[in-house]
Amino acid sequence: MAHCGRRKVELIDCGPLKALLSISSLVAAGLWSAILSANAQVNVTQFHNHASRDGLYVDSAFTPGAAANLTRDLNFDGTIVGDVYAQPLYIDNGPGGRPTISAVTESNNVYALDAVNGSIIWQRNVGPPVPADDLNCSKFDPMGITGTPIIDLASRALFLDAMTTPDGGPTKKHYIISLNVDTGAINPGWPVDVEATASYNGITFTAAIQQQRPALGIVGNILYVGYGSMMDCSLYHGWLVGVPINNPASVTAWAASANGGAIWSTSGVASDGTNPFVGTGNTFSTGGIWSGGEAVIRFQPGPIFSGSTSDYWAPTNWTTLDSGDQDVGSCGPLLVDVPGATPSSLVVALGKDGNAYLLNRSNLGGITAPIAQAQESFSYIFGGPATYRTAQGTYVAFRDSSSVSKTFRITATNPPTIVSGWSVSQNGCGSPFVTSTDGTNNMIVWFVGTEGDQRLHGYNGDTGAVVYAGGGQNELMCRAGRDTNADTNCYAYCDSNCHIYANLYSDCHAHCDLNSNGDSYIFSYSNSNYDPNTNSDSHAYSHSDGYTQANAHCASPRNAETTAHPAAAPGCGVIEDQSSEVER
Repeated sequence: MAHCGRRKVELIDCGPLKALLSISSLVAAGLWSAILSANAQVNVTQFHNHASRDGLYVDSAFTPGAAANLTRDLNFDGTIVGDVYAQPLYIDNGPGGRPTISAVTESNNVYALDAVNGSIIWQRNVGPPVPADDLNCSKFDPMGITGTPIIDLASRALFLDAMTTPDGGPTKKHYIISLNVDTGAINPGWPVDVEATASYNGITFTAAIQQQRPALGIVGNILYVGYGSMMDCSLYHGWLVGVPINNPASVTAWAASANGGAIWSTSGVASDGTNPFVGTGNTFSTGGIWSGGEAVIRFQPGPIFSGSTSDYWAPTNWTTLDSGDQDVGSCGPLLVDVPGATPSSLVVALGKDGNAYLLNRSNLGGITAPIAQAQESFSYIFGGPATYRTAQGTYVAFRDSSSVSKTFRITATNPPTIVSGWSVSQNGCGSPFVTSTDGTNNMIVWFVGTEGDQRLHGYNGDTGAVVYAGGGQNELMCRAGRDTNADTNCYAYCDSNCHIYANLYSDCHAHCDLNSNGDSYIFSYSNSNYDPNTNSDSHAYSHSDGYTQANAHCASPRNAETTAHPAAAPGCGVIEDQSSEVER
């Protein structure tokens, strides 16, 4: 099957802004309101920048006026091979002291890219990916590295999961791998063969039927990796696997006791710094006995599930959600603090049933009504929500549908409640991220038109008024017609120059081949006022994730000549196709 192998990360430069924190695709949470100094070193080492998965980035120079002037930097270009679904990561002091982007692909290629010009510092293939024809069900062809990796700066290691086949297809393996961020070499003691090491209460891990889509997390020196299914096929289980960074031979695992219960949200493992949190999907043939599905679960280090009602929450209608494939875990847990509320430490869950739920983070409550619940969408909610706080209150921003960006506010009351906020219509809608000059003021909520105009859009955090309308012809992330069959992600992330990197990842499965070489591209956007001599050395990156089902039409094939002039290359446009069966 032909597919669009080329991927673009486009960089937008908003001028001489300093220490801009990464802009992540907000799914899980927590507000961060620290003000960075102009020379602060900033690293984006994991999905949504923080373990809480908050997606809020603070920079004193990132004003609405500066944000309104984003234009594409045509001097930034990077070419990589393979479909990309994981968020790129960033370290300020990479190989040789160079600011470095880490990117991974479904072809099992891992790249360290120069963050200034997109050139390859090092690259490594970690094994042959698995062709779709050798999997029972798959939306990816091939399947390799899907979930967002994580970087441990102390050990200078990049951790990832790769699905690979040693014999061309019949044998499938999930390997958890640790690479040296400076050289790309595999670190001693790694990789971990998950099927050979993971079991729970008599349940064994079967690599051939499990998909590793969630972002990886590190909590207390333990690496956590979540697994779900391939389009709900086969007798899979939701898995959370824990591997001590300093002792990879010692593996601990948990699995949903019933079939199903996938951990599949792109945001993956969230944490409050002590415990990992995950969200799970629907289960099958439970006999009415809750078995780990349709839930938010907090684990003790390991992972160890206590079974206590304080450590999990499932809605009272979980069996109905099961039968309707209405996963509570479609967005992953978002950890949010709301000063003045009782309780103030919350978990926000957003489900495919369109509901928003507030949970008490210190006592999740078991199978019970949440603290608050509101129908905030009449479409599936998935991807990554964002959270931020202004003088008007604490907000959550999320993708309501393929054409609506929306917010709600959490009240500082006893108990907190959910109040609908602003919503805006746009041509396509991915997941949001947020920027602020000080953690409270000049909040800008960003969405990417992942299923429509393929442009970055910025809105006033309190009112939804347009701050950035997508730019001109050069700022178009993807070009051409519409209508075949694809799955699309958009990412945007920033550095202190300030560059916003936006990545449209489209996997066209039927009618096209954008590049017979299967190349991916990293593109760059800049502001004409940018003066590199006025900028600090600190960098930060983030992304806005538009992980939604989409149809796309791929235009004429690109050739080698277009790589040096990406603005002239055709691309993919997308429209929505929200088939829940392919959500996992």
